[in-house]
This record gives sequence, C-alpha cells and structure tokens, in this order.
Amino acid sequence: MEFSICVLHTLKTGDLAETLTPQLSSLQGKKGLIGLGCKIRQPKSKRPSAESIQVDAALLLRNKLQWVSQHLSLQNITKPKECFLIKPKDIKEDAKKTRKRRKKKITDVLAKSEPKAGTPEDLQKLMKDYYSSHRSVIELEELNLPDSCFLKANDLTHSLSSYLKEICPKWVKLRKNHSEKKSVLMLIICSSAIRALELIRSMTAFRGDSKVMKLFAKHIKVQEQVKLLEKRVVHLGVGTPGRIKELIKQGSLTLNPLKFLIFDWNWRDQKMRRMMDIPEIRKEVFELLEMGVLSLCKSESLKLGLF
Repeated sequence: MEFSICVLHTLKTGDLAETLTPQLSSLQGKKGLIGLGCKIRQPKSKRPSAESIQVDAALLLRNKLQWVSQHLSLQNITKPKECFLIKPKDIKEDAKKTRKRRKKKITDVLAKSEPKAGTPEDLQKLMKDYYSSHRSVIELEELNLPDSCFLKANDLTHSLSSYLKEICPKWVKLRKNHSEKKSVLMLIICSSAIRALELIRSMTAFRGDSKVMKLFAKHIKVQEQVKLLEKRVVHLGVGTPGRIKELIKQGSLTLNPLKFLIFDWNWRDQKMRRMMDIPEIRKEVFELLEMGVLSLCKSESLKLGLF
C-alpha cells in the first residue's frame, strides 16, 4: 500500500511551514503510512498564540514520526512473503508405456501359417539340427535314413483308421502271427495322454480284435504297465515318448518285433503346436530314436510313418 502524510490544518504562520518542510520531504515515497495527519483545534474561549500553536504542532508531529518509523521497521522485519501453490504435473493417462519387443513364438508363426502335411524331409532336417551340436560330419551322414524306410505320409485327408489301413493292408494276418510278449507290432507316438486316448478311440475301425495298450504316464504307474506287458500279448501301443523310452530302458519293452512306428505329426494342440514343436517332446523323441529305432530303420525291418 502507498502511504502519504497530509497536514489537515493550515497554519497562518510561515515559521511552522518552514520547520516541517524538511521532515515532510524526508517521508516522501515511504510505504506503510495511511492517512497520517496533524490537526490542531483552536479553543473557542481563548485564541492561542502563534508560538503555542507552533510548539503543539511540532510535538504532535514528532510523536507521529516516531510511531511511523517504528511501524516501518517492524513491517520490514515481518513482511509477509507471497506463497504460491505448486501445481502437480499433469499426468497423461493415455501415455503409452515403452514396451519391450516381444520375441516371436512358434505359436504365433504356426497360427498364421496354413496347415501343411509333414514329409520325411521334415523329420530328416529336425534330426540333423538336433544332432549337429554333438556329432561330427561323418556321424551326421550316418544318421541319414533311406527313403525306403518311410511310409506314405498323411495328406491331411485321412482319419487314423483310414491311414493305418492304407499303410498296413495286411494287418489282420500280421497280428495273428504275433505271439511274443513284452513287445508290440505297432507304436503310435503322440504328445500327451489325452491325445493318446483320442487316437485309441479313433482307430476302432482298424484295430478290430487287436490288443491295445496305453503307454503314457498319467494315472498309470510303470509297474502296472510292466506287469501287463509280461502277462499278455499286445499288438498296438499308443503313448508318449517319455514313458515308452522308460519301458525300453527297463527292458520291459523290446523293439525287435516292431514293424511300424507312427508319429502323430500333423495334429496341433490349443497353442497351435505340433508334437515336434514342443522342445521337451522333441528331445524325448530323438532320444528314443537312438535306443535302437535308427538301426532297425537302416536294416529296413522298421517303417516310419507321419500321420
């Protein structure tokens, strides 16, 4: 606020004006004074003299000036500071967070690709990729299977029964001549126990009176499967590579009488993965092949099929 000093009473004498002029000029431009003035009343009964008026005005002005100086000094000390509220930064709700680049999964690739029937070349390529890390060039060449050991691949138009009838038209005669225990004539390898049950139900038209055995780990102990293989003759085995590998390792399942090894190659699960697209299953399949399957294929006593 702007403060000023005003003299409300006009004095007739010029001496008082000359006395007050320096004091008034020293207060010009001061802040903090409001309407401070000097007013001298004249009594009606007796007219005061010019000297008494000058003295009274000087005393009054001195007292006022002392109050003004004290007030100004206190105001400079306790001068309030302006306070500003800091507004919080506006957060954009729709600001997009930086995302890491997601690697492409086999599920994404297969979902966009059209179903394509598996071929013997696909199996040969997977075998080469798998064994190349711990086999020499000469050993890799020995792994190449002849075309004669492969059966006709499924062209995605067959059911399991129709496919098996096509690749094995003499099945009835073959199973009648089979009487060896701890063995099977045909092995069908799939990715899970649920898929194995589906395949067993879908091959009813082909199997006829053949004895079929479930060779997977879910809800079935190894000891139970060992007893069944020792007790009776089994013609067909459907299961996962892990359990079949375990039975061969224990000596409860022999591969010499085996004539057909069928891979459930083209079927896809809910994540659009085929059996050989799952790393764990793929590893177990190749470990199974090394347990005598490849040698039987090279001797042409065992045929491989891709359903």
